[in-house]
Order: sequence, then C-alpha cells, then structure tokens
Amino acid sequence: MDETYDVVVAGGGAAGLSGAVALARARRTVLVIDAGEPRNALAGQVHNYLGRDGTPPAELLATGREEVLRYGGEILDGHAESVAKDGDGFRVTIRGGRSVRARRILVATGLADELPPVPGLAERWGHDVLHCPYCHGWEARDQRIGVLATGPLALHQAHLWRQWTPHVLLLLNGMPAPDEEEDERLAARGITVVAGPVDGLEVTGGALTGIRIEGGHVVALDVLAVAPRFTARTAVLASLGLTPADVELNGHVVGSQIPADPSGATAVAGVWVAGNVADVRAQVVSSAAAGLNAAAAINADLVAEDTRDAVEAYRHQLATMFEQDAWEERYRAKPTIWSGQPNPQLVAETAALTPGRALDVGCGEGADALWLAERGWQVTGADISTTALDRAAAHVEGTEAAARIEWIHADLREKPPAEGAYDLVSAQFMHLPGAERRALYERLAAAVAPGGILLIVGHHPADLETAAHRMHCPGAMFTADDVAAELDPASWEVLVAEARPRAAANHDGREIAIQDAVLVARRRAA
Repeated sequence: MDETYDVVVAGGGAAGLSGAVALARARRTVLVIDAGEPRNALAGQVHNYLGRDGTPPAELLATGREEVLRYGGEILDGHAESVAKDGDGFRVTIRGGRSVRARRILVATGLADELPPVPGLAERWGHDVLHCPYCHGWEARDQRIGVLATGPLALHQAHLWRQWTPHVLLLLNGMPAPDEEEDERLAARGITVVAGPVDGLEVTGGALTGIRIEGGHVVALDVLAVAPRFTARTAVLASLGLTPADVELNGHVVGSQIPADPSGATAVAGVWVAGNVADVRAQVVSSAAAGLNAAAAINADLVAEDTRDAVEAYRHQLATMFEQDAWEERYRAKPTIWSGQPNPQLVAETAALTPGRALDVGCGEGADALWLAERGWQVTGADISTTALDRAAAHVEGTEAAARIEWIHADLREKPPAEGAYDLVSAQFMHLPGAERRALYERLAAAVAPGGILLIVGHHPADLETAAHRMHCPGAMFTADDVAAELDPASWEVLVAEARPRAAANHDGREIAIQDAVLVARRRAA
C-alpha cells in the first residue's frame, strides 16, 4: 500500500491516543495502529487522572479514539509488526501483509507485566492481585494485604503498602529473611513477616481469601500485592536496531524500556516513544502527558523539515518563475490570463500626455499597447513569452492601431532597450528579485528620452497583509519610494511616488482594498 502519513502511531493506549489527538489537532495526517491489548484491561478504574478519576479504562480509551477521529486522525485495528527506514521516511508493516509509509513514528506499545509463577495468581491479576498502591491503594485501604516478595525491593513495597492499611504481611516466598535492622523497622510498623514459599492462592466465592504456604498452611488475605517484572513491548522497533535497556530501582533491575530523551526521541532520528514502553513506572495520566510531549516534539521536527523543504522550493521558484519557460507554461495553461483591459494606472497617468514613442515592458496579451496605440503612440511591446506575443498580435489584429505597434521577443535583462529611445517607458507589475529588479529598472530609466516619462507600477508590499491573491515573494515587491530613491535627482523629477488604493476581490470574492505602488518621473532636459 502507498498511503503516507505524517505520523504513524503504534499503540492505542493513553500515550498513543494522546499523541495522536495532539498531532491531529496540529493538522497532521495521523494513523494509529492498535492491537486492542491495553495493559490495564483487567482494571476496573483509572485513578490519579485529574478530572477522570474512577473512569473505566475501556471508557477512557473509547473516548480517546473518538477524539482522534473527530480531528481527522485514523485508527486501524491491528498489529504493527515492524518499522524500517524507507527513503527519507519509514515503512510500517502490519500483520497480514499491509504496509504504510510515515514521515515520523511514535511507538506507544506499552509493557507486559511478567508475573511470578504462582498457581492462580494470573487469574486474579487486576482484581485482588495488584501491583501499584497509587493505582489501587485507596480501594484496598484497611484490608489485609500480603506483599509477595519477588526480589530485593519487597521490603520497600511492604513499607509503601503500609500507608494504606495497618494490616500488611510480607510473604518472603523463599527470599532471605530481613536482617536485624530491617526486622526492627518492620516490627515497628506492625508488618508481619511470613516465611516459606507460596504454593498458591485461596479463592472463595470469586474473591481472594488467602494464600497457601508450602506445607498447607493458609494465611488469610484480602489482597495480594505483587511487583512483576515490567518488560517493554519493543518487537516493532527491533528492525530499527532499537533494543530495550534494563531499568533499575534502588540498585535492582525491575524491568526494561527503550532509552529516549525527555521528549521521547530515540537514537533513531524520526522515531519517538511514549508511555510505558519508555517509562515502566508511568501511570495512565503520565503516559498521556508523555504522548502529548512527544507529539509536540514530533510536530516541531516536522515543521523544521517542512520549512527546509519550503526554502528549497522557494529558492527554486525564485530561480525559475521569472524565466521564459515558466512564463510560457503559465500562458499556455489558460486561454487568457489578463482581463483584456488596460492597466488603470497607465490610463490615469498617460491620458493627458502627448503621444510619442512608447515602450510597453512585459506587454503580455497586448491590452496596454493597444490602448496607447489607439491614442496615437508608436508602441514597442516587449515580452519574454512568445505565446503572450502571439496573443497580443491576435488581440490587435484588424484594428487601425495595429500598424503603430511593433512586437519584440526579448528578455530586457539580457537585451536592454536603446538608451534615450522612448518618450514613455511603462513597466506594469514587472516584478523581479531585488537586485535583478534594480538592474532592469536602471536600464529602463536609461531608455527614457529627455523630457520623457518613466512609469513604474507594482504590487505594494502591504498587499501581503491582505487576503488578496499575491505570490508570496516579498523580495520582489517594492514601494514607489524604493524606485524613486534609485533615480538621480539631478536627472529626474519625481512627479508621483505613492501607494494608490484600488478595489479588488479576495480569494472568496469579497471586495477589498489593495495598494498599487505608482512612480511617475520625468527625465530632465539636457
């Protein structure tokens, strides 16, 4: 498959959905691939999530999915099996053979809780076999809680659970007995130490009632607290060479996670992780926050890439858009481009002039040249496009004025007009990048005869602040004062240098005011 997304999110838990919502709200194309295997599926409620405390996990995820879809994201039920580099992006292979492309990857596949092999324990997991006092301590308050020792951290866990109930038992389950100092601490807090391996759980009426110690002794309990090994689900990242690292707590390994920086960025550029796959201790709310944090970093990275691409395209555009091939393509794309009416500032500034020799710079389809010729001017219409010149000739064909117009194909930057040859040089909306424009306008000014008129009209830079349709090339726009400043006052008298308002329609057809930069200058007589 050739679908390409800005971001593919592997994993639709709190971290993945939170990241997807933020990215979709940032108007990124997002696909969430979710296997529907949330770690907390067996839990009755989510806790410590401000404003959503007590929400069933399935309800929270369903709401999150709705939010992703509301903002235009997509969700695919399935397993993301691998991610591989594909050109300047990635290809994500989905179980079943389908694949999609992505510019960036967010992996939020969570972790798996590896439980000790105690008979009956897995069946009660998430009900009355619990692991996190911050997630379940309030609900288990004041009950008899047995802390099953699975490693050196069992003592810390026993003291922690003591915060929620005075009835805590430390089940050594074959682990070494506490030393004298620790034994005193446990005794001081009323924590009972139970020796001997645990053989299994006692369940009565669908609820935990106790645990069996080797030899048949039963210890009555309401809750069993277990610290599993937290193993990040990282198979999807293996093809990129990203492997999990051990996570230590108080010097003891408690699980594994993918190393990442504070934003979730991994060692592979373009790949982020969030939630338990990157932080085995994260709860639902912190996983959601990590997803948002990663999404913001991903969007910023994409903005930087979009900007680099835009700069490259902009430079290419500036290097080509003013050349003959680009103008030929533009004219050939439509039967006509311009209105067929003379430019209003030309009409306003030349109607009272005595006709003479005129140069129409960038004459296009010939409307200005025809208007001048009809009033007695001898006009040279120059344009870089042969297509435009053919249309201009056809536009005036059969008119009396046609005999007073000469059409020439020329790039005036390379083939400037003769100096002092024209009584009027008119350049209507002749935009070029700054240095090129200044060089051309210098040559156009040189082509004006003593006593003649230089008329320059262009799109004012203020138009970029409006909704008018303007090619966004600030360096090619100018004010009348910009042009006037380049004329030698000893040789030129500036008659008009202003921003002249004109009514126009914006992109949705509503009338707005735009500004034409208008310069009228007379060459002083020698």
